[in-house]
Amino acid sequence: MKKAKKRKNKKKIANNYLGMAAIAVVSLFLLGALALESVNMRERVFAYEARAAELEDQISNEEDRTKEIDELNEYMKTDEYAAEVARDKLGLVKDNEIVFEEEK
Repeated sequence: MKKAKKRKNKKKIANNYLGMAAIAVVSLFLLGALALESVNMRERVFAYEARAAELEDQISNEEDRTKEIDELNEYMKTDEYAAEVARDKLGLVKDNEIVFEEEK
């Protein structure tokens, strides 16, 4: 009877080791998958950070452009701009101006 009990105990111990080995293999597999996903996530984060920096630059450029457009819009409301356009586009001159034209 003692021998039969010892055999059962050995089988239980063998089954326990087999179960622990299976759990260890599954755990290592999951750990490896987690490590790969971590690397992929890190790459995505770097890509998103680079894209965010690029978008920040675009925003800055567009803000500068908007400022230039606003300044031009304000200039276009002045009499100086109207006189400039009248001279350049329409060929108009003021009463006391003398116009010199270059020969071509």
